[in-house]
Amino acid sequence: MSVDSRLRTRATELFGVDYPIVQTGMGWVAGPSLVTGTASAGGLGILASATMTLDEMMSAIGEVQRRTDRPFGVNLRPDAADLDDRADRLVQAGVRVASFAGPPPAPVVKRLKRGGVVVMPTVGARRHAVKMAELGADAIMCQGGEGGGHTGSVPTSLLLPQVLDAVDVPVIAAGGFHDGRGLAAALAWGADAVAMGTRFLLTAESRVPDAVKAVYLDTPVTGTVVSSSIDGRPQRVIRTRLVDSLESARLTRLARAAANAWRFRSLTGMSVSALGREGLAMRRSQGLTWSQTAMAANAPMLTRATMVDGDVAAGVLPTGQCVGVVEDLPACAELIERIVADATAALDRIAPRSEEWLGD
Repeated sequence: MSVDSRLRTRATELFGVDYPIVQTGMGWVAGPSLVTGTASAGGLGILASATMTLDEMMSAIGEVQRRTDRPFGVNLRPDAADLDDRADRLVQAGVRVASFAGPPPAPVVKRLKRGGVVVMPTVGARRHAVKMAELGADAIMCQGGEGGGHTGSVPTSLLLPQVLDAVDVPVIAAGGFHDGRGLAAALAWGADAVAMGTRFLLTAESRVPDAVKAVYLDTPVTGTVVSSSIDGRPQRVIRTRLVDSLESARLTRLARAAANAWRFRSLTGMSVSALGREGLAMRRSQGLTWSQTAMAANAPMLTRATMVDGDVAAGVLPTGQCVGVVEDLPACAELIERIVADATAALDRIAPRSEEWLGD
């Protein structure tokens, strides 16, 4: 099936994909199954490696490559102790895109770009977009406050135009997008693609336990909260009893964070010295206090409790506000087909195509 030329953008050309649709690298969620489903359907799937060891990351990359020959990306932590090794492995494996939730170090950006890997950091402010463009980013994901997980306070409708006016590289709009109308709106703003996390979490290929997916489907638009009590930085999650307790109990929160940091070290095989180096790097790069740094391993472990173990009472549920309008669990191919059809219909309403144009 031919692709509507209005859906061919700088992003689709840069990523080598059919549609300007990106599935974000959600920790414990964006594994080989989801990435393969997205990539095979014509979007850009991004593998979440931040919660994987180096060997696990390479195994997951190999699995995706065995299941599809379409381009995909890998999300990296910019403060990971083994970031240089991970960057080299992406180059060796021929991965198309490296995405970052924060600002990657300049030497790593150069290393990836020399190896032919597209570099795409995520920003939540205009000034950060400018810095990332100056650093050499090939594309920028711009996430507004409606987005899930770590997020800012500026809504997408205000942040996106600011970023588009400030940089010349392709911009991927994130935060609140879940359907084809949103894609058409983003393209009308001038964005080159949209990124969706929660919408892809709620698909058939997502390995999140069914009981957890049911909680997401039952959550209203007003059922989320942005909390800094999970790991010290603002993060949008579904409001639960656990989140309320973390908000109200500082001492309990820090004790839980310390225990989770040790569990995360054991799970990833990280040495105590490496954990210390990574914590120090995180503190410096993100401007965290020591108490915030001590809480930094809280988020992945609390997220693992839900997304892997299925224990809603013991973990957190990162989500975008769009959770309240998502009602089903389609396969990735069905979802992307639906998004493309709805986006095309929306663009037709804005500017109907003439018969002459259709024949070109």
